[in-house]
Amino acid sequence: MTLGVVIPCYHQERFLPRTVAALEAALAGRDWRGVLVLSAPERGEALPPLSSHWSVVRAAGAPAGTGPPADTGTPGSRPLTPGAARNAGFAACGGSWVLFVDADVEVERAWIERALSGIASDASFAGAWGRIEEWFVDRGRERPGAPDLYRVGERDAEALYTATLSLYRRSALEQAGGYDARLNSEEDFELGLRLRRAGFRLRTLAPLAARHWSAPRPSFAEYARRWRTGLCFGPGQALRLYAGRPGFAELAWRNAHYFATLALWLAAPLAWGLCGARGLAAWALLPAALLVAVTLRKRSARLAVHSLVTWTVMAAGMVVGFLRGGAAPPAPVREAAC
Repeated sequence: MTLGVVIPCYHQERFLPRTVAALEAALAGRDWRGVLVLSAPERGEALPPLSSHWSVVRAAGAPAGTGPPADTGTPGSRPLTPGAARNAGFAACGGSWVLFVDADVEVERAWIERALSGIASDASFAGAWGRIEEWFVDRGRERPGAPDLYRVGERDAEALYTATLSLYRRSALEQAGGYDARLNSEEDFELGLRLRRAGFRLRTLAPLAARHWSAPRPSFAEYARRWRTGLCFGPGQALRLYAGRPGFAELAWRNAHYFATLALWLAAPLAWGLCGARGLAAWALLPAALLVAVTLRKRSARLAVHSLVTWTVMAAGMVVGFLRGGAAPPAPVREAAC
């Protein structure tokens, strides 16, 4: 079995050496070819040393003003969307199966072995992923975060989508049409919708699949980054694409907490208009009660505030994405020196 590997990378070179080293170790002895996609027109830090298994493609510049704002660092250019970057790597890597790995993820060899042997014989399986541990690098120190970042569980199970670490059958991905390059986020969930509609199955597989590395989260600086890069707009873009089509209800349910947050904030001017200051004072009890409830659940007032701010920023981004629609067609890619 030949295997293609795709790493879409947007200024994540900080963790890329871990990602590449883990893949080299996990795939030792296998027939594979890797493609590193530099999604931003301007490269950030220097790339780590790459073996002969790897080739590199990078985004070319594109006119400014096309699609949502993006933190490119270069006037007049924009990065590839997540889906466009994955599609570019998919086209270049070959292989009957393709492994998509984010640039801040360490893959476990045991999971790779299990995944490639466990689903290849069943043509109904389009892809798989598994439990991902979260790890933080904080002022030079490493500490664990969530033991199950996406709450997929410890056992094998059917899945609605895959993300961060995705192993796909090439023929299934081709039949589904690949990733939607118009989305600034939610491309993984949207692809899962199309694969399941085409009759394919997705799977979570034990044991531990990977470790995800990042700066400490949640953080208030993260909200500005999500807005600049367009990550906040993906849910609204997907809802607009599916308006009046099968799949809209599933997307709406997935984003129900953002709709609820919108309703919460929109209720404030309504309360003022109907009852004046008394109405606004009564409304203020709602976010206060919500913060208390989340504080008790998370056992942290700080995390409760982070949750409310996250829902608010994402809800606003959902509205912007819905009104604006999907991103413009992606910039082309070209070969780059390793």
